[in-house]
Amino acid sequence: MSKKLKIILFIVLFSGAVIGIAFGSKYLSRIPANAPGTVGNTAGNLNNMGYFCEDDEYVYFANAYDGYSIYRMTKDEQDFKKLGSAQVQYLNTGGKYLYYYQVNADASLGYGHLLRVNGLYRMDKKGHKALCLSKNTVQAVNLVDDYVLFQMMIKGETDLHLFRIKTDKTDEKDLADYLVNPACALNGSIYYNGTQKDHYLYSMNPNGSSTLILEKNLWNPYMTGNYVYYMDMEHDYRLCRYDLTADTETVLTDERVDTFNVCDGYIYYQTNSQSSPALMRMLTDGTNPEIVAEGVYRNINITSQNVYFQDFGSDTPVYHTPTYGPVNVTEFDAALNAALANAKKK
Repeated sequence: MSKKLKIILFIVLFSGAVIGIAFGSKYLSRIPANAPGTVGNTAGNLNNMGYFCEDDEYVYFANAYDGYSIYRMTKDEQDFKKLGSAQVQYLNTGGKYLYYYQVNADASLGYGHLLRVNGLYRMDKKGHKALCLSKNTVQAVNLVDDYVLFQMMIKGETDLHLFRIKTDKTDEKDLADYLVNPACALNGSIYYNGTQKDHYLYSMNPNGSSTLILEKNLWNPYMTGNYVYYMDMEHDYRLCRYDLTADTETVLTDERVDTFNVCDGYIYYQTNSQSSPALMRMLTDGTNPEIVAEGVYRNINITSQNVYFQDFGSDTPVYHTPTYGPVNVTEFDAALNAALANAKKK
């Protein structure tokens, strides 16, 4: 074979390899569109670190007994499977994929994790095809339709910006140069409390245009139907509900609240009492308050069957109680056993 022919053959093979890599990368990024109205997790869970989320079949969670790595289980806490070894927060589910902030990376997670990069990731629900969407330190991740919204620090600035990026890693845009929490989403828009001149309730569409909704200074809004639940900043963070249709406010508790979460029928909330702090629950209209657990707790995450929470200042144990029916707080031993079983495989 002549030298000239060898050079031509090398160029052809090299070009083919480059095209193949580019095509493969594009193929890995392409995913089907989500159903209209898709929201990756609830505002209540995301405002409590987003350690749990669920779809029609499984609950996905960051297992505190295994360094907050991703696990999957059935809704009745059976059939545990470890999906990855990285520490994660702000779990979201949409279609066949999970979206999350990866605090650290591990080579065992597969494609996209070999560089051990912190950032925003997408991974299929079998624990494969992990893809980094943004190699930055981010916060407050939420999947809204086909966009992932997230807070990100810009070098040289003090405030977190709100960004969006499409699930196929295209169409990234800086939506706001001030602090916006994207945790609460409904009908394709997010609802958030202001952080500049006031703390009123605003909505923001996917293009970054904002609209004033309610002139009340509030924190961590949770929208469901025509109601918005929030901590009332003007009255020592008491918990309130506002009916946007009737234009009426209901005070749910006069106690100062540290954090809360809402499900169909109940509100779970942590009281900030000097003498008798407790994790409480009540009906969504503020009636029938009852103690879930005495003490100070955090990271209240709710699924269709169980509520999960942790002691303030401690990662383990993780506690759970049935979401509905009588309160029955126990330690989440099944997650511990799953972590121990996986440790034996190493």
